[in-house]
Amino acid sequence: MPPRPTRTCRSNMGITVMGIDPGQAGAIALLREGGGVEHWKMPATERDLLYLLLDHVSAGMLADPVVYLEQVGPMPKQGVSSTWKFAQHYGSLRMAVMAVGFQLNLVTPQKWQKEMGCRSHGDKNVTKAKAQQLFPAIKVTHANADALLIAAYGYRQITGVSWSG
Repeated sequence: MPPRPTRTCRSNMGITVMGIDPGQAGAIALLREGGGVEHWKMPATERDLLYLLLDHVSAGMLADPVVYLEQVGPMPKQGVSSTWKFAQHYGSLRMAVMAVGFQLNLVTPQKWQKEMGCRSHGDKNVTKAKAQQLFPAIKVTHANADALLIAAYGYRQITGVSWSG
């Protein structure tokens, strides 16, 4: 069977951008043109992740989003078992996004943090503060801050303007 065509980010619902912080304690954030913002903590299983995406697709709630996934690799001093588990999770994220036909873009933490003006150097409070500034109506936590900022970065890449909620 030939590969499914990649969907575009434009539809009658406007632009939709999804940002994913891939850690087990990470999150998924969705920004819709016109101010809609949703976010979810990282689903616990691969099946839950796929169902989250499929449920929103089948309900027509996602306007063919462009997905920005943080591109990460093994961390220094991380054990072999932890690295393997994270790599499996990261691969599952990539596959789930592609399985539902969304356009996938990888972005390094250095690139999106520089663009968003919040180089954290590992300090989660920096990105949390920036996310709270951009999304004042949302309860920003260490878990969802990066996903929100990655989505805002993606929105800026697509539209050329900063997210204003």
